[in-house]
Amino acid sequence: MSRNATYVFSKPNHPSITLLAGLGVEGDVHAGETIRHQFRMTYEPHLPNLRQVHLMHEELFEELALKGYAVSAGQLGENITTRGVDLLALPTGTLLRLGADAVVEVTGLRNPCSKISGFRTGLLGEMFALDPRSDEFTFRCGVMAVVRQSGSVQPDDLVEIELPAQPHRALERV
Repeated sequence: MSRNATYVFSKPNHPSITLLAGLGVEGDVHAGETIRHQFRMTYEPHLPNLRQVHLMHEELFEELALKGYAVSAGQLGENITTRGVDLLALPTGTLLRLGADAVVEVTGLRNPCSKISGFRTGLLGEMFALDPRSDEFTFRCGVMAVVRQSGSVQPDDLVEIELPAQPHRALERV
């Protein structure tokens, strides 16, 4: 569980975070109804914020460690780090029930930011992969979501997955 009230790349860990419906992570700089991404606010500040919550899979950190990159929860700017959930394979519109009350809706892939190179030299290149289904490059640095139902989220909370109705739409950059 990570959040930061200021625009810095990494986010410090916290014992819990509170998700606020329609806004995002309480106390996080990216919370809001409209775009809060620092760069995108300059040219499309009126658009809805589809990036209220950033989720990343812990398995990515393990893969990166095998390549010599030490990365841990919150360091790549994510709010929630999961384990055992194939986030990148989820379709757009998937609902994730987090803990007792919180619900987020997956809106798309997080696009890798150039600040990743400043964090660890060469790491940005590891955030892209060839998708075997489409034979196109895709992003590996987690998914973005909006908060549909408020609630508190803590480490080791269960994540329940509710897929949207068919046909499923593959995740795209948001």
